[in-house]
Amino acid sequence: MSSFKTCPESCSETCPKTCSDTCVKTCSETCSETCSFTFPKTCSDTCVKTCSETCPNPCSVSNPKSSFSSFSMTSKSIIGPRLCSTVAPKAYSVYGCGFGEKTRISTCSYRLNAGSPGGRFGARIMTGGCYDYLQKSEKATMQDLNDRLASYLDKVHFLEAANVTLEKQIREYYEKKGLICQRDYSCYFKTIDCLQEKIKEATVNNGKILLQIDNAKLAAEDFKIKHENEAMIRQCVKADVDNLRCILEKTCLAKADLETQNCALQEELVYLKKTHQENVAALLCQLTDKKVCVEVDAAPQQDLKKVLEDIRCHYETIIDKHCRKQERWFKEKMADLCKDAATNTECLETSISQISDLRRTLQSLEIELQSQISMKGALECSLLETEARYSTMLAGFQKHIDAYEAELCQVRSGIEQQGRDYAALLDIKSRLEQEIATYRCLLEKLDIKS
Repeated sequence: MSSFKTCPESCSETCPKTCSDTCVKTCSETCSETCSFTFPKTCSDTCVKTCSETCPNPCSVSNPKSSFSSFSMTSKSIIGPRLCSTVAPKAYSVYGCGFGEKTRISTCSYRLNAGSPGGRFGARIMTGGCYDYLQKSEKATMQDLNDRLASYLDKVHFLEAANVTLEKQIREYYEKKGLICQRDYSCYFKTIDCLQEKIKEATVNNGKILLQIDNAKLAAEDFKIKHENEAMIRQCVKADVDNLRCILEKTCLAKADLETQNCALQEELVYLKKTHQENVAALLCQLTDKKVCVEVDAAPQQDLKKVLEDIRCHYETIIDKHCRKQERWFKEKMADLCKDAATNTECLETSISQISDLRRTLQSLEIELQSQISMKGALECSLLETEARYSTMLAGFQKHIDAYEAELCQVRSGIEQQGRDYAALLDIKSRLEQEIATYRCLLEKLDIKS
């Protein structure tokens, strides 16, 4: 069907729009043949007069207002899926591509008019000489309605074909997307499972290493406490040894003093013995050299030699007793000191051996602690490297996931848009069917009336 309509009678002006109305004029355009009146209406107005004005040269195009005394038909142009409503039953016609966003639909509404005073497309009761004109107009109107019905049926078939094509495209789109969505990700799942197992193993190893580090710390603290206790014992033993050394020095000094005193007493004893012998010899010499006879009436004197012997014996006894006492005391002291020295020596040797053992243990523990610290540093470095590597891998996986999510959102938006378009086309189809039904009812009424 051509996109331009021509007045079938005397008005040869063509409609510049792609609508299905007869002799449709645009704003400020003039019918150049018989109707010289300027139309202020839009593309949806037929070649009729507005308000209360009268066409001086009435054109003989089909006027639906002249065809029916109780109905008036107007058409409106609607763009898009939205349809403007009118008062009475409506019918819709479509032109354009048949689907898409900018689909133009013209609606025809039928209203009962009782001949308003303003004229405004009012129905006039034609009598007398106008009866033939009315019959011609009715025939032209019926012919035009038949043409329009045929065009509507063509458009319905075209839209049905377009719907079939669109459904086929949607089905192919879904099949394509379904095939894309059904890609084999088992290799990625295996890689993810392997990486998760490695992460779990690394986590377990890290836990074991942390447990070993904690155990090493606890053992080091225990050894440190033992070392401190042994150091305190060592200090106590060292203090005891120092005290015993002081006592030993004092004992040695006392021994030296006693030996000096013994030597002095021995020398004094020798000197006294010598002096005594000299005195005794001198006295004996004097006694032998001088003989004095003195008679004294006195008591008889004791024997001087005997007295000296008694004195000598007494002093020798005292000296021997004192020497034995001093020697016994010295021996007892020396025995005690030797016993203490032996005991202290044994304790000192035991303490020295314990100190050497503890020193060796401390050195071995320090070496083990340094090795554990170095192992800990190496494990921490490996842990950081592993975390960085896996974080990089996870970031890559997250990027892939984001890309897939964005693609999924695009697919969903496309599906929703296709659904909306399909719903709009179904709505248009239903309204076209309603328009066809309306025209069928109108034709039936016309048949009944005729």
